[in-house]
Amino acid sequence: MGTPGAKQEGAFMRAPTSILITGGSSGLGAALSETYAEPGVRLFLSGRDGGRLKAVADRLRAQGAACETAIVDIRDAEATRRWVEACDAAAPLDLVIANAGISAGTAGRDGAEPADQVRQVFATNVDGVLNTILPAIPRMETRGHGQIALVASLAGYRGIPGAPSYCASKAAVKVLGEGLRGSLQPKGIRVSVICPGYVRTPMTAVNDFPMPFLMNGDRAARIIRRGLARNRARIAFPWPMAAMVWLLQALPPAWIDPILTRLPRKGGE
Repeated sequence: MGTPGAKQEGAFMRAPTSILITGGSSGLGAALSETYAEPGVRLFLSGRDGGRLKAVADRLRAQGAACETAIVDIRDAEATRRWVEACDAAAPLDLVIANAGISAGTAGRDGAEPADQVRQVFATNVDGVLNTILPAIPRMETRGHGQIALVASLAGYRGIPGAPSYCASKAAVKVLGEGLRGSLQPKGIRVSVICPGYVRTPMTAVNDFPMPFLMNGDRAARIIRRGLARNRARIAFPWPMAAMVWLLQALPPAWIDPILTRLPRKGGE
């Protein structure tokens, strides 16, 4: 017998009407918000750029959605907690998408990444995710339902010399979500891990190397929405690249390391 509020993967879920998205001012976060925007939906967006947030919110309202925005530093646990709890009090959250993140690599450098860069990546990509979802979980538990989506990356499947901290931070988010799914499902909370490949965003715009299977943000957002509606445990795409990185992490390092060290180096945010 299934647990009340928890449905099996593949079954379509009721469409969420109260949605919180971090990193909503541009890129994948903005594309996701536009995918969900329609009459009867209330969106809560955070970001670092007030002007871009306003522009996104105006588009969402034009689509018929209600939208509230806030400039929140997700590295600040207390500020993020207050924002998440205020949003939930205004309209109990059906879906929380921990999307905000930064990218960094070792382009133009010899040796390891600078220590401050590594800490900044982890503070945003790992602590920022925790700061976003931890305040929401107890409230969803009380209601017996809700959904949490953690945006990781296909880069989290295997460490790449050109972007060690980014890969490691996304690996942490991936494994965190996989573990939370099993522990929160009995409480009616669905958890999905999102592992995109290259998506056309300001983050990837700084990359000056070929990006296989690069896709637009709106297409990526549609794939993610479909996967979340089906309660997919892992939403990894595009499938050819997902298969490739799965193989990379499965093969012995002695075979793969010489190839990876010759790949182009990833730039900054």
